[in-house]
Amino acid sequence: MIYALVFIGSLVGIALLLGLRLMLRQRTIRRFVRSIRQRFESAEARGAVILEETPVTRPRKSPRTSAIELQQVRSLVRSAEKADKQGKPDEVERLLIQALTIHPRDYDTAAQLAKLYLTTGRESKAEAMYRELLQGRDDVSFHANLGLSYYRQGKYVEACYAYQEALNRDAKNPERTAALGRACIAAQRFEEAAPLLEKASAFLSRNTELLHLLAECYLQLNLRERAEEVYRRINKLEPYNEEVKSKLQSIAQQLREVPVAA
Repeated sequence: MIYALVFIGSLVGIALLLGLRLMLRQRTIRRFVRSIRQRFESAEARGAVILEETPVTRPRKSPRTSAIELQQVRSLVRSAEKADKQGKPDEVERLLIQALTIHPRDYDTAAQLAKLYLTTGRESKAEAMYRELLQGRDDVSFHANLGLSYYRQGKYVEACYAYQEALNRDAKNPERTAALGRACIAAQRFEEAAPLLEKASAFLSRNTELLHLLAECYLQLNLRERAEEVYRRINKLEPYNEEVKSKLQSIAQQLREVPVAA
């Protein structure tokens, strides 16, 4: 019992001390605020004027400085193009990065660097650059090359979206249609791929690669009659292709084995 009373008394004492410290702190804060208010009123009485804050703006570059930088960028890009002809991709990369350091918003130079990454097997870097480029410029080639960078990395669904954006901006281009069709097949979207490849092959009628993809697509959809038609089109273009002949024979046999409904 005695211990309990001592414990309770200690708690009460601590609470009183904390309360006293809080009161003193509040009094100190009120005194500080009051002194600030008095100083402000005193300054206002003396005719002081409170200046509004103005945002600090970066000084614009002079036309002469801009012209010099533009000349430097052009010189670096010309050197990069020369290095590219000489087969020096590392040198090309270094020069283009240096040019972008001087002029970060030079979309043409950035596009050259992105294309370099795409053609030298650095698809992840190409992807990052094309995504950044599209934030500032809506260019059909950026969408198409972004789709290609996705496709090569095995990101087939993302490739479909990127190729679709390119096709939306260039609907009459059969190559755009074919690219989207290939990506849809890779993403196992066969129902979407079939009409795209059919449309593309109507314009690119001698492109047997597209026709092979279309035939395989129809087989995946279990549309053997359509697949047979496509293989016959290929057979006319490649009469000595034994693989195509074998496919035709296999499909013909499968069609014969299908039971006829009563």
